[in-house]
Amino acid sequence: MGVIQVIAGALCGVLALVALAGLVTGRPFGRAVIVVSAAIELVLVVHLVAGVGQLLGTEGVPAVTYVGYLVGVLIVLPAAVAWASVELSRAGPAVILLASLTVGFLLLRTHDIWVGATGV
Repeated sequence: MGVIQVIAGALCGVLALVALAGLVTGRPFGRAVIVVSAAIELVLVVHLVAGVGQLLGTEGVPAVTYVGYLVGVLIVLPAAVAWASVELSRAGPAVILLASLTVGFLLLRTHDIWVGATGV
């Protein structure tokens, strides 16, 4: 796994813990969720740029699938934060928790696509 994916995955773990704490205490999400989500999005934009850059010099990688995952992962957290911001019950933190786990899974999937096609 690349450094960018590890950083994004670690931040997803932090976000999952913050969301789990909100879920357990019954509080809607606060500033920590927004800050960590913004940090993850920034790392994911870097991941997108780096991934497309690597893709340009590589053959055999299914480009549409790979870029689809790179772009798709950018949509998950903003959608979850928007949804959770209007959901003030326990469902709000649950949405953030599931979104952070989904982003982590999508990062693993992009890694699998890359390694499966290049062997590196």
